[in-house]
Amino acid sequence: MQVTIWHNPRCSKSRQTLKLIEDNGIKPDVRRYLDDPPSMTELRRVLGQLGCTARDLVRVKEPLFKELGLNNAGASEAQLLAALVEHPKLIERPVVISDKGAVIGRPPDNVLQIL
Repeated sequence: MQVTIWHNPRCSKSRQTLKLIEDNGIKPDVRRYLDDPPSMTELRRVLGQLGCTARDLVRVKEPLFKELGLNNAGASEAQLLAALVEHPKLIERPVVISDKGAVIGRPPDNVLQIL
């Protein structure tokens, strides 16, 4: 099974999720998304797999979210997607993608449904 994790090693939930995947005998493709951000096309594909909107993938508590004026209800899907591409630290972490779909690893146990 092919599994990819959009990983931030500084994030405890991301580290816990990676360990959970490895503890299940899977060696995932680890993508440090802050160094190798997803493209607009990749984000749209993953949002489709997640079954959510860009707003659901944004770290709303990240100060940059408010600084960019995205905290108002009028921020469009296109604006949010553009912000995620330009500022990958706004992406909720970790995102795990497998042949069975995609989930956000918050809580880490969420990944068990796609392993």
